[in-house]
Amino acid sequence: MQAAILAVGSELLGTDRLDTNSLKLTAALARYGVALRRKAVAGDSEAEIAAELAAVLPRVDLVLVTGGLGPTADDVTREAVAAALGRRLVFDQATFARIEHRFQAIGLRMPAVNRRQAEVVEGAELLPNANGTAPGMRIAVPGGAVLYLFPGVPFELDGMIAAYLEPWLAERSGGAAAETAVLKVACVPESTLEERIAPAYAEFGREAITILAQPGEIRLQMTATGREPERRRCLAAMSRRLAELAGDAVFTDRDGDTLESVVGELLRQRGRTLSVAESCTGGLVAERLTRVPGSSDYFLGGVVAYTDELKTRLVGVPETLLAAHGAVSEPVARALALGVRRALATDYGIGVTGVAGPGGGSAEKPVGTVHLAVAGPAGGPPESPEDAASEPVVVHRRVRFPGDRERVRRQASQLALEMLRRLLLAPSEVPAAAEALWR
Repeated sequence: MQAAILAVGSELLGTDRLDTNSLKLTAALARYGVALRRKAVAGDSEAEIAAELAAVLPRVDLVLVTGGLGPTADDVTREAVAAALGRRLVFDQATFARIEHRFQAIGLRMPAVNRRQAEVVEGAELLPNANGTAPGMRIAVPGGAVLYLFPGVPFELDGMIAAYLEPWLAERSGGAAAETAVLKVACVPESTLEERIAPAYAEFGREAITILAQPGEIRLQMTATGREPERRRCLAAMSRRLAELAGDAVFTDRDGDTLESVVGELLRQRGRTLSVAESCTGGLVAERLTRVPGSSDYFLGGVVAYTDELKTRLVGVPETLLAAHGAVSEPVARALALGVRRALATDYGIGVTGVAGPGGGSAEKPVGTVHLAVAGPAGGPPESPEDAASEPVVVHRRVRFPGDRERVRRQASQLALEMLRRLLLAPSEVPAAAEALWR
């Protein structure tokens, strides 16, 4: 089956509103192995909507339209569909009664404009909307295509997908569907990861594996189709093989995990605590850590020490160190990590200092230069004699990140968390492993 999606709404043509509805519909299609051939956005223009439908209906088996079914003058999807199909709009008394009752149930009088929502494209099957006043429609089009009209309110669309679209797709898939699995990789360049996992393309097919990259993180997405037992076996095999090829840079196989949530869970499992001292990241590492519910179990706090004076006064970075090496340097990053660990009495400390840009760089320390350090116990259970007596391990990385200020800050926060993750997993191996990060 081949499909097309049309999102209706002039607001979607601007910069203020993101078309998330098309993504939800795309995900539903993908789950049942339907090939999406076209995706379009049209403004609130009857002529534009009708023209798009006239062009796409002969080319696909299924067209999903979202938006433009409301009661206001700019909601013209009904009229456009009727025009494209050469049909009339007919008034449906039962739909009108349901809309009127919905208003009465919450103690409101139904505005006269809502009467428009009871106008139905001739021959359409009505799809009652449990979460709103605009009913959906399913229309069999001459030539074999099926046309769905859904409301544009995201919450209402969610209910319509679950109630009408997914059962319809499941019935026609014969039990076969598409399913995805994911591995998330931290702090490895996309080209490097591509080289590592190349053998899997020959084993499972290039089309089954997708690399989706963002600053400091790559999502390896695997797709398998067929009946559930078959696709589950295939996904498990792909996941094992890709994890083997990608190595210890894989930090999770759960879609909902973030690097900060994974690090947090490692800290919680080990009964360890963390503090941070940030300069160029301006508190971004702390902000990411505290996005995770329950982070107070392990994250005690942080310091944003932007000036040299505060680095000394709040974290204890020696003035002589700053004078000799400058704020953006390995010694200062190490002193930040050790100093905040000591000042806040935590097991681990992170220190970040750098030049985020766009100004402030030099030939020796160009924009994007960041020094990161993570300090932590050398080993042993928390509060054990050997843990208390040992000198802390300090891991350092100097990196020059590409991109603008926000990209530099994001990548620096990602690498800081990844260095901590590795230190938590294998303290004795981190100095060597950290040197490979971001090469």
